[in-house]
Amino acid sequence: MKGRTAAILAAGAVLALLAVLPAFVMPYHVRVGQLFLLSAGLALAWHILGGFAGYWSFGHTAFVGIGAFTAGLLHVHLKLPPMLGFAAGTLLGGCVSAAFAAVIAYPVLRLRGIYFAIALLGVSQVLGELSQNVDAFQGALGLNLPDIVPDAIRPEVFFYYCFLALAAGIFAFSAWLRGSRLGYGLAAIREDEDTARMLGVPTERFKVLTFVLSAALTGTIGAVYAYSLGYFTSGSVFRVDFSLNMILHALLGGIGTLAGPVIGAALLVFVTNVLLGRLLDVHLLVTGVLVVGLVLLAPSGLLGVLRDWRARWRRNERP
Repeated sequence: MKGRTAAILAAGAVLALLAVLPAFVMPYHVRVGQLFLLSAGLALAWHILGGFAGYWSFGHTAFVGIGAFTAGLLHVHLKLPPMLGFAAGTLLGGCVSAAFAAVIAYPVLRLRGIYFAIALLGVSQVLGELSQNVDAFQGALGLNLPDIVPDAIRPEVFFYYCFLALAAGIFAFSAWLRGSRLGYGLAAIREDEDTARMLGVPTERFKVLTFVLSAALTGTIGAVYAYSLGYFTSGSVFRVDFSLNMILHALLGGIGTLAGPVIGAALLVFVTNVLLGRLLDVHLLVTGVLVVGLVLLAPSGLLGVLRDWRARWRRNERP
């Protein structure tokens, strides 16, 4: 109980710090913070499926793209007032992503391991090609979204708080999910799906529900991301690096942990955009070496290393 209270207080302190940060830093660092919150939100949404259930998706960028194009096409065809269109596009982006995930859930979730990961990568590539080559989607020409930011606030600050609200909401939902009946069932599926099924866990229903939830949250973020860009093409949102970064952030922080995706996103965004922001010639090289080193030295993630150190310290303290 004491540990849970400390975790809640720590999360509240971090949220309060992030909430006041734009008032004390330069606009560039607000944009870095916006990128961190976008990355953390996406990693948390991916982690609901990949971390809790153990179904690693290499194609979650599909739902980013679906959310973005849903918001863009809604504006093109309905011409709603800017803020109403933003709210409707964000909500509908998550709903359309969830509906698409529900349609493909049965065939893709019959696969496991690398086969599931590659199947979703293929789905994302197909959707990217369709959005670029089918005229109705206008993915090759690009879609313009209206300026929705009030005059009294800078755009980077407005979207900073949008992504902060999304990341905080997904984090809170993940915390609830992990302690729920569904969360315990997903942990059993992750450890041994066949055994979980024999013990009475409704594995198929739990997997489909988790897949749909993860897609809905990812699509919601994708819609807000489209508005933050203002103008986007298929290449802007159907990006393979989105899916890879979701996995990488969760892996660096600690797969299966609650705060792991947030810590991994914070580390990688800080290193690549602050420490190495001026070293463009060696940026990718140093980043790659750092990532490989962390994965080799800390395969269970940074939180896993801290957990091992704490366990070792407690053993040494015993008389």
